[in-house]
Amino acid sequence: MADQEEEDLRMALRMSMQHESPEPKRSKPRDAVTGALVDCPEESPEAKNRRLQRELMAAAAEKRMLAARITSPSGSPSKAISNTRAHSAKSENDLGRKGATSGKELSPEEANQLFSMVFGTGVSKDILAQWSNQGIRFSPNLETAMGLVQHEGGPCGVLATIQAFVLKYLLFSPDDLGKVTSNTSQNLGARSLSKGLCVASTNFASLTEEAKARALVRSMGEILFLCGGYKRAVIATLSSFAPEDISKDEKFLRVDEYASQASAFQRLEDMIPVFQSRMGAMLFLISALLSRGLDFIQADRDDPSLPLVTAPFGHASQEIVNLLLCGQAVPNVFDGRMDLGGGLFLKGISTNVEVGFLTLLESLNFCKVGQHLKCPKWPIWVVGSESHYTVLFALDTSVQEENELEERESQIRKAFDVQDQSGGGGFISVEGFHQVLRDAEIRLPPEKVEQLCSTGFIVWSEFWQVILDLDKTLGGLKDSSSSMGRKVFDLYHFNGIAKSDLNGGQAISGGETPVQRPRLTKLRVSVPPRWTPEEYLATVPSGPCADESTGKDTEVSKPEPSQHAPLVDCVRTRWPRAICNWTGDPPSIV
Repeated sequence: MADQEEEDLRMALRMSMQHESPEPKRSKPRDAVTGALVDCPEESPEAKNRRLQRELMAAAAEKRMLAARITSPSGSPSKAISNTRAHSAKSENDLGRKGATSGKELSPEEANQLFSMVFGTGVSKDILAQWSNQGIRFSPNLETAMGLVQHEGGPCGVLATIQAFVLKYLLFSPDDLGKVTSNTSQNLGARSLSKGLCVASTNFASLTEEAKARALVRSMGEILFLCGGYKRAVIATLSSFAPEDISKDEKFLRVDEYASQASAFQRLEDMIPVFQSRMGAMLFLISALLSRGLDFIQADRDDPSLPLVTAPFGHASQEIVNLLLCGQAVPNVFDGRMDLGGGLFLKGISTNVEVGFLTLLESLNFCKVGQHLKCPKWPIWVVGSESHYTVLFALDTSVQEENELEERESQIRKAFDVQDQSGGGGFISVEGFHQVLRDAEIRLPPEKVEQLCSTGFIVWSEFWQVILDLDKTLGGLKDSSSSMGRKVFDLYHFNGIAKSDLNGGQAISGGETPVQRPRLTKLRVSVPPRWTPEEYLATVPSGPCADESTGKDTEVSKPEPSQHAPLVDCVRTRWPRAICNWTGDPPSIV
């Protein structure tokens, strides 16, 4: 019986690998000009029986392929990629598009290199299942209609990055969604930042399906051209015998390269149903890797021997997220590159970005996010935790504008980071410290300089405390006039993974049934001039004993009651004294 099943599987695979269908298609073809359905000759009983038999066998083959993939890592997507021939695009419709090339066939070597680069050699069945069952789909829930839903744990880095770009178009460029020019390098991401640009409504339920689809196409296209150095975009999709019926089991991996933005966007629009399918996230990752080029991907990395999908939980690595954010698969989040001596360098982010990145790991002192990612062009950030990626965004671009205090703080921190060769550890040498004082125009009293240099290295936290106590006339941040006022603004946090939400439940038999849906949380953020809650409680008098002038200053500086969640720690890596408040359940970054 087992032998017969294997023979059936091999036969079904051979049928599904054919480039020509021996029987009429199940769906009627469409007229190339009008798009109308065209009548086909009626199937003969014999042809119908052959078709039904082939469909049943192909369905069985797919199930067995999935089972084989789960049982043996060596027989999963790597084998599928290397055994599945890239379908050549020979149709008049595809070849007639300006800027498009015919489908490219991946060699077995390229397919194996691609699989090893992504998953390594010891990938588990659970990781493969996660990456093989995640489509790129918008939430059906009205409150989170602008968001992409995640059902599996691994591909969140891909989905969150696409989500960030989708929000960029929906929030800040809604009028540009239908405009596509042939000048890729100047058109993509070229909209200038308007000071104080706001979105009047937060009614995401009013977004049309057409607007969301266009935003998704623009976002995917921009990311792919970004990976391709604004010269090309490679699109990997699944092709079936009948393109208008992607539910069929006879699919092929197809790779097309585009130099024309308009052609690439049209192709992405045509293939949206494929990217919505269970292989959507994986196909987009493959597209991004091939747009960059596998050799360039390996050159970007500090350790090319490690897989891009990290064990043991199958999460997208920082290299994948950085590739989609800045077009290079560098592994670090600091600005530029770090010289380790002896000709060795660690690679970071080398250019400004459209949407940024914040991480909980920075609040734990495991890394330091540079200004490129921390201060992107648009107020949208992918947020990383130890195991998940989500998105933080604002509706008002003025949150990016720095007041006097923030501008001075950024200047001093940037000068310090230039001298920090510890990989973001937050300490520098005595020689580097003196350079920081010169670059930031800080005039410390000699006794303070001697105190900070006594151990042979200077720690950022100790140096920063001295700067807070140093008068602004000497280059510090102490401001007796209290002219450096606080900032108050709103942020929104979106977690695309479907979670149980009792707040959205409906009463059934006297109880509540949790609803599986993404979460959108509004945060009210207040950034005091210099106080943290601890500093305030330790230094500001309160109650009837406080004099009138002190009471006035207290009114300016006193922080609001604080709520806490890990997301707040991420927010404070961007706005160090931020106090966050929200209504309802705390925002979740896991």
